[in-house]
Amino acid sequence: MIKSMTGFGRGKYENEGREYIVEIKSVNHKYSDVSVKLPRQISYLEENVRKEITKKISRGKIDVFVTMQDYSDKGKAIKINTEIAKVYISELKQLAEETGISSNIEIMDISRLPEVLNISNEENEELYWKELQVALNEALDRFVSMREVEGSKICEDFKLRIDRIKEKVSYISSFSAGLVEEYIVKLNTRVKELMKTDIIDENRLAQEIVIFSDKSSIQEELTRLNSHISQFLDLIDNANGPIGKKCDFIIQEMNREVNTIGSKANSMDISKGVIELKTEIEDIREQIQNIE
Repeated sequence: MIKSMTGFGRGKYENEGREYIVEIKSVNHKYSDVSVKLPRQISYLEENVRKEITKKISRGKIDVFVTMQDYSDKGKAIKINTEIAKVYISELKQLAEETGISSNIEIMDISRLPEVLNISNEENEELYWKELQVALNEALDRFVSMREVEGSKICEDFKLRIDRIKEKVSYISSFSAGLVEEYIVKLNTRVKELMKTDIIDENRLAQEIVIFSDKSSIQEELTRLNSHISQFLDLIDNANGPIGKKCDFIIQEMNREVNTIGSKANSMDISKGVIELKTEIEDIREQIQNIE
């Protein structure tokens, strides 16, 4: 199934006073670029989150935002940094002596100073990851689902445009078949006008026709173009994983054949068909930039 590179997913999990919210969004990108933003208390889980993301997403600029609230007391331990507290007290007493203000220092005042009291969650590290995964997987499922829905719409658009391309190829093919016959008539007429006689060197005429046929024949290009169309349809119908780069390559090859047809075209009708072909191919190429 084709997947778009744009999408959004949100997941939430609550348990015993702990709440996790995960939001994932992505936009087009040539490669895979994953950015993860976590609260400081669970920042050590960044690599875990990144690995889970890359298991299901191969391409795109992906931003992951995680918020967490922990109101439970499970696994928490309060530690007092005694050395830091003593330095604070010493410095505050010295300041009081130098300025002549009261040095009545309360223990609660010291506890509020930076890095004096620390809450440790070391015992909760495995628990946090286990619970965060629930929210992360929910967000991922919704995210991937949205990308698949968008990818399905893009696939439908591809098929509509490919149908138009097939019509244009058939249109060009119908005109190319009569180019040589048309050239023979024109050449005969032109030679008679120049020579002012009905007697024509048939050998010379045949040589000119062979040269023209070789230069103007587009049957090989049409055959390869039809082959590329079949490959493209087979690829989008049987997509299993990222196909954006493969699609882009096939479209480039299609465009190359159309350019060659245009350079060989000796007919206004064929030139018109080539312009319409290039328009459809360019529209497909732009859409390909949106798929994984």
